[in-house]
Amino acid sequence: MVERVIVEADGGSRGNPGPAGYGAVVRDAVTGAVLAERKDAIGVDTNNVAEYRGLLAGLQAAAELGATSVIVRMDSKLVVEQLSGRWQVKHERLRPLAREAAELRSSFAEVSFEWVPREQNRHADRLANEAMDEAATRPTAARSPRSSAAPAGAWMPPTGAATRLILVRHGATAHNVENRFSGGNALPLSDLGEQQAKQLADRLATYSAISLVASSPLPRARQTADAIADRLGLPVVVVEGFTELNFGAWEGLTYHEVVREWPDEWVQWSTKPDVAPPEGESIAELTRRVRRARDEIVASVPNGQVVVVTHVTPIKALLRVALDAPPSALFRFHLDPASVSIIDYFLDGASSVRLVNETSHLDGPGPS
Repeated sequence: MVERVIVEADGGSRGNPGPAGYGAVVRDAVTGAVLAERKDAIGVDTNNVAEYRGLLAGLQAAAELGATSVIVRMDSKLVVEQLSGRWQVKHERLRPLAREAAELRSSFAEVSFEWVPREQNRHADRLANEAMDEAATRPTAARSPRSSAAPAGAWMPPTGAATRLILVRHGATAHNVENRFSGGNALPLSDLGEQQAKQLADRLATYSAISLVASSPLPRARQTADAIADRLGLPVVVVEGFTELNFGAWEGLTYHEVVREWPDEWVQWSTKPDVAPPEGESIAELTRRVRRARDEIVASVPNGQVVVVTHVTPIKALLRVALDAPPSALFRFHLDPASVSIIDYFLDGASSVRLVNETSHLDGPGPS
């Protein structure tokens, strides 16, 4: 794993629109060594779409390498200025690509964009031209589905088999009742939480073909997962990536206590995903590790159902990403203890949110 990388990206078309392709290179920011290359022909499209596709491929490759800090260098003034926030994204074809870039960007601690002359972007330019050569020689029917009538990033019906993640927030603890920040602590379930875990287990026993129970390593999640797994006759697989956010100095405090003691830090954290609480973890860092954990589970159980017992922030992050919503949307979900949410992940890369914060299995009134 390398922490700091440089992404060089380019794209183009012969005709604008015409046969289009992109190229991307990821380098070690210290040594300059090439860590990854990406290129692809995307059928008939425009220069700007191809440039964005090159950027997306480079950011994805950087994420796969585990990078936390990224410098993007491109000779596309338009892409650099738009993603730096200085120019608006006015073209309808580019808006979904810009949103996708923003989503990828939020998974890193730091991303900056630099414009460079074309001669300083030769490696990515060469890969893009190779991809354009391939696009020009492909029969029309064989060109990428993204060059069809539907613009890149537009919604299309998901196809093929899906892995269903049944996302379970653990049962209640003393912190939940008092509305305290509860991160990496070892609090057990309260008496109410133990009762909720049993109710969850009874509810999930009505689901068919659950093949795996995965859990955060924290005690409150493990207790909930053990109750479910015992009822289903399945083992529990502990996944470190599904642990709760590290709230650092805010651990165990209420919202009002945090706002009173750290007013500026609170505003920064609640508006910028790459800002962490003092001595804690940022939302961007959590999102990156939760996505890796999700990908491992989905790959290990194709076309199956998995119960994932985790915490409020990881579930919110997964829902937000599945909905392609901006980072601020994370603060607009309410998830009760012992609630169930469901996301389907399809083999073609699409995701579908099927359920959010379902609590009908619990005694008493509905969600608070």
